[in-house]
Amino acid sequence: MPLAGIGDIIASSPAGVGAFNVIQLEHATAIVAGAEALGLPVVLQISENCVRYHGALAPIARASMAVAELAKVPVAVHLDHATRRDLVEEAVELGIGSVMFDASALPDEENVRVTAEVAAYCHERGVWVEAELGEVGGKDGVHAPGARTKPHEAVDYVARTGVDALAVAVGSSHAMTTKDAVLDLALIAELRAAVPVPLVLHGSSGVPDETLSAAVRQGMKKINIATHLNKAFTGAVRDYLARDEKVVDSRKYLKAGRDAVAREVTHLLKVLTTPA
Repeated sequence: MPLAGIGDIIASSPAGVGAFNVIQLEHATAIVAGAEALGLPVVLQISENCVRYHGALAPIARASMAVAELAKVPVAVHLDHATRRDLVEEAVELGIGSVMFDASALPDEENVRVTAEVAAYCHERGVWVEAELGEVGGKDGVHAPGARTKPHEAVDYVARTGVDALAVAVGSSHAMTTKDAVLDLALIAELRAAVPVPLVLHGSSGVPDETLSAAVRQGMKKINIATHLNKAFTGAVRDYLARDEKVVDSRKYLKAGRDAVAREVTHLLKVLTTPA
């Protein structure tokens, strides 16, 4: 089916929307397979770090969009954590329908100015924009783990930038490999009541399942997950190679990783969409 718009997916979903990061083609196909098992929409995210790994945006973006177009469920392709405007512009030219522009490491006023400029550029071309206020923990050592987004600052930021969704700091941290993050659920509820656009939870890999469900009930809408899937993929590949030391066909062990990711996506989408 045609590429889905992330705004349409979010608007039509009564619960949380899973947004999972793509590293390789195997991740894209696994994420879609996991969503198809439940008949639910999903978001494929391509980060600036992923672009750096591949050496360019176009190869992994075009591959992800091709996977999305062949899917049996609505799939959106999203540029995640882009810090460079030229990368945003390239994504728009390639046909990616939504971007997360991350100016959170800049001073607040500079963050507002450049984010507003990017949002205006994208909106003129029909592209949905997510941004980040404050510093969600753990990303490349820049963000403070104890950071919390103040509701009145979030309202002001959205009004001044015109973004379509806002990633907020409520206790999660990027790149966690253990599930022991403690979210401020009361703050999520306050932010949801005050902020007029969907809220996004970054660093969700470190959040226990029951807390993810609670966060969705309190108002989180888009849930970003990357490290947890990488952990599942790597673990499955490691196990396969340990069982068969003579294997040389990479398709065999990469399939094990792909299948593990698909299972985790199905599980996590159930967590995000199952009523309390």
